[in-house]
Amino acid sequence: MNTATDMTAPTTGSGTGPGTAPVRFDTKIAVVLRDDLAPWQRLNVTAFLVSGLGTAVPEVIGEPYEDADAVPYLPMFRQPVLVFQGTEETLRAAHGRALARALPRAVFTADLFATGHDRANRAAVRAVPTAGLDLVGLAVYGPRNAVDKVLKGARMHP
Repeated sequence: MNTATDMTAPTTGSGTGPGTAPVRFDTKIAVVLRDDLAPWQRLNVTAFLVSGLGTAVPEVIGEPYEDADAVPYLPMFRQPVLVFQGTEETLRAAHGRALARALPRAVFTADLFATGHDRANRAAVRAVPTAGLDLVGLAVYGPRNAVDKVLKGARMHP
């Protein structure tokens, strides 16, 4: 990667070789984490959040991978995932802006740390009104400028 918003992409049709050129995406994938999470929570929340984007927005997924021995691997995002952090208030404001812009989004609430499976996770979110969600993470995808506006006040994760 050249910068946080650029990605190196092949200039040849094969997807391999030394010839690469920077690609600047018109879209952005971003995760915002509450800044008081433990390290294991940050990793867990990020993994859960981005899994939602990959299933709901299929155009963010690239082609499958294969190594030189023809061993196949699963496809991944076609562009970088930028991770930010902020206070509880920053996260709440970002959530409101993502809702107002109707951007694809995923949420992770503090309640989900106490659940053990998907059905319980969904029930925990469903039980709380939007304004009362205890957000610890938010993933958002959309046009770069719209996502930048959603992220106002958040800072890049160290």
